[in-house]
Amino acid sequence: MTTLKPLQIDIVSDVVCPWCYIGKRRIENALALAPDVPVEIHWRPFFLNPWVPREGISRDQYLTAKFGSVEAYKGIAGRVVAAASEEGLLYRPDLVKRQPNTTDCHRLIHWAEHDPAGDKSAAMKQRLMELYFREGGDLTDIDVLVKAAADVGLDADSVRKRLATDEDVELISAQAKDASDKGISGVPTFVFAQKYAVSGAQPAEQLARAIRQVSAEVNAQAAE
Repeated sequence: MTTLKPLQIDIVSDVVCPWCYIGKRRIENALALAPDVPVEIHWRPFFLNPWVPREGISRDQYLTAKFGSVEAYKGIAGRVVAAASEEGLLYRPDLVKRQPNTTDCHRLIHWAEHDPAGDKSAAMKQRLMELYFREGGDLTDIDVLVKAAADVGLDADSVRKRLATDEDVELISAQAKDASDKGISGVPTFVFAQKYAVSGAQPAEQLARAIRQVSAEVNAQAAE
């Protein structure tokens, strides 16, 4: 029996992007549709709003700057809330009071990937998104971030100390810049085998087809 080479999937996304929240669930559903394909997933940073300062801004200020007014976002939000609901996800835009800069969130995801006890990056990503979209959590609050890290099994004291430093800030910025330099402007973007990019929260069936096709190609090349 031949062992399939794992398919590398790099998922470029941001924790405050509602379509990334939906896209995470869809890629998980896609993987469930292709259970025989081994994969290696890496969560890559993207700054949906690089202009938001590190301390964050009020949600109303953000919506006014981005959409013209708080009211203008309501119609858009309704469609996204419905799309999230179809995936079994809850998005409560009315609870969100603060728009964060997501540098620290991406640092947590990076640290979770390299945790001594094993890769916890998917759980970290999920917890931060749930906090933001479902619970209206303030992702600029260090206590909120430390609690989120502890929730997925990271060491709370260590995370608090690391967040107080600039550890990996440059690394996260460089990775986000690399994504935009490669032409990624919309997220989520799923990059298969570092070659093929699929942009947007595509349906699970479509993502599953891509996973199977690229895995077959990668393994055919490895067998040559």
